[in-house]
Amino acid sequence: MALVRDILARKGQEVHSVGIDAMVLDALQMMADKDVGSVLVLGENGGLAGIFTERLYSREVFLKGRASPKTPVQDVMRREVICVGPEDSAEACMALMADNRIRHLPVESGGRLEGVISIGDLMQSIIDDREFDLDQMLSYIRG
Repeated sequence: MALVRDILARKGQEVHSVGIDAMVLDALQMMADKDVGSVLVLGENGGLAGIFTERLYSREVFLKGRASPKTPVQDVMRREVICVGPEDSAEACMALMADNRIRHLPVESGGRLEGVISIGDLMQSIIDDREFDLDQMLSYIRG
């Protein structure tokens, strides 16, 4: 099974983020521009302050009738962010996501953000691993 560092090596380590003072509309625009389902929210010191996701938008903004241009992302972001490290396994990350009903995990190493992995990244990693195993078995069988 792949490690988080392997997944980041394949997909890249770009971190999409907004500042703590950003409005929800800014976060949504970045998510649309980058074609991602979440953005990290960075505090004034540049550290991780929270995460904002499509799910949070639908539940905390849209369904509550809030206006995206006037709602600060810090009012609706999730502050308790679960992070993983580069040496964690894809399997452990899948379990974390399932147990906590989340779809995105920031990756930190030594207090520094290394990237973000999504449930889609993990699924792709599992598919790639299975295809590799199958190719290896077929090569062995063919001699």
